[in-house]
Amino acid sequence: MGAYLIRRLLLVIPTLFGIIAINFVVIQFAPGGPVEQMLAELRGHGALSSRLGSAASDIGSAGSAGSYRGSRGLDPQVVADIRKMFGFDKPPLTRFEEMISGYLRFDFGRSFFRDQTVLQLVLQKLPVSVSLGLWSTLLIYLVSIPLGIAKAVRNGSRFDLATSAAVLIGYAVPSFLFAILLVVLFAGGSFLHVFPLSGLTSEGSRNWPWTERLTDYLWHMALPTLAMVVGGFASLTMLTKNCFLEEIGKQYTVTARAKGASEQRVLYGHMFRNAMLLIVAGFPQAFIGILFTSALLVEIIFSLDGMGLLGFQAAIQRDYPVMFGTLYIFTLLGLLMQIAGDLLYTVVDPRIDFESRG
Repeated sequence: MGAYLIRRLLLVIPTLFGIIAINFVVIQFAPGGPVEQMLAELRGHGALSSRLGSAASDIGSAGSAGSYRGSRGLDPQVVADIRKMFGFDKPPLTRFEEMISGYLRFDFGRSFFRDQTVLQLVLQKLPVSVSLGLWSTLLIYLVSIPLGIAKAVRNGSRFDLATSAAVLIGYAVPSFLFAILLVVLFAGGSFLHVFPLSGLTSEGSRNWPWTERLTDYLWHMALPTLAMVVGGFASLTMLTKNCFLEEIGKQYTVTARAKGASEQRVLYGHMFRNAMLLIVAGFPQAFIGILFTSALLVEIIFSLDGMGLLGFQAAIQRDYPVMFGTLYIFTLLGLLMQIAGDLLYTVVDPRIDFESRG
């Protein structure tokens, strides 16, 4: 297993490099870069002072200077200063080499439009996304696995048909619509105002006792977590049901029953490990998916300033250091989580030996 892990970890390096390089090349052809946006703003408003005051020529990042139509009528020296401020006075290959060199030291540069480093921004936003992603993933598993097992055991019964209606709603309605509904009903919309609408904590809560801080944190997390769970439990429920249905019909379960084993013994003593293999081993990937993709609109609706919102704003503003820094972190975490998923396979079923398949 040790040799397999070493091979997988070494494979992370070229995979990560390839993903960053492809995205860097794509960005070179994307219109509306930060320099073009700045020149368009200057042409429209004629204000040079505040944005040219501190030229951050040491910002190493990716981007395309493009053909700057907004520069028409501006002093060429002003255009050159803006290009230097954003680091676009250097050739693309040089910018890419500097970016990769910084990433190897976990130096992601500074944001173009925020007076902070990318690492500072990530550390500020990460607790919000981790809180939402972790609680949502855990609750989705706690709801989906027992429900999927019950549906498999009672396949075709009234319980199975009734719960299938809830599963279909979870399939059809995305998380952000549930989030809007919860805001309308419980967060100061047209009905009740029971839960807060923004942030993870209340103002001044740092000075409260830890029990009150914990209660306040859970109070703030209740609605966004519920929206994520309601919008995400359907797929895992059906996966659990189908996995157990497949195991129920296999020969070893028939043999176990023939030997007089109880249904509970057959279910949890024989089938459980085999049926749960795909479900449990998929936990790391599910967590990453919820953490970095599913939570964006929920974060916006509940005013949670997390990683999803940070990445979205960076893409809109063409804040390339933040875009590429978050992409690097997301990709690295995703690749490491895939390795963790392989390790979970061996934990759930020790018979699996990746080394022998290598």
